[in-house]
Amino acid sequence: MNERDTTPDELRGGGPEPEPIRFFGTTWVDHDGGYGLRRAGVAVGSLAAAFAGAFVLRFSYEGLALAAVGGFVNALVVVTFAICSAIAFRKTWESFTRRPSGSAAEDSLRSLKAIGFIGSLIAYFLRSLAEAPGEKLRREEYESARVQFEKRRGARTKNPAARTAKKAKSKRK
Repeated sequence: MNERDTTPDELRGGGPEPEPIRFFGTTWVDHDGGYGLRRAGVAVGSLAAAFAGAFVLRFSYEGLALAAVGGFVNALVVVTFAICSAIAFRKTWESFTRRPSGSAAEDSLRSLKAIGFIGSLIAYFLRSLAEAPGEKLRREEYESARVQFEKRRGARTKNPAARTAKKAKSKRK
């Protein structure tokens, strides 16, 4: 049997596989493969993108000022972006600690999160200072899946691999 004939599960001995994280893949499991550099890159990149987004929003605000639309519209635009950024920050931050429910309410907030993209980028920046964004949630899920896999595997009474290993040991004695 050569390496092409084996599946990835057979090479690792089976079990659950870690879920990849954007920009990190599965390097978050053992913090290898340039994990620290990737975290630094994500932090710098998200902060730079937030600054660039704020810069673009400043130009749009200046465009409104040049158009002389009035103080009410200017204030409305600023308040709208501030509220949308706060909502996007909170929802993005929550997504790092729990899975989205997938409800219609989550889908209806998608446009607010797009408008408040600066809030999402800042949440991504702050989380990447401590860990890969979403690492804690995925680590908990992965560890729980591994424990369940080991329980199921150990509880099997007719596991041929375990049975042949025990017979081989008893025959040697």
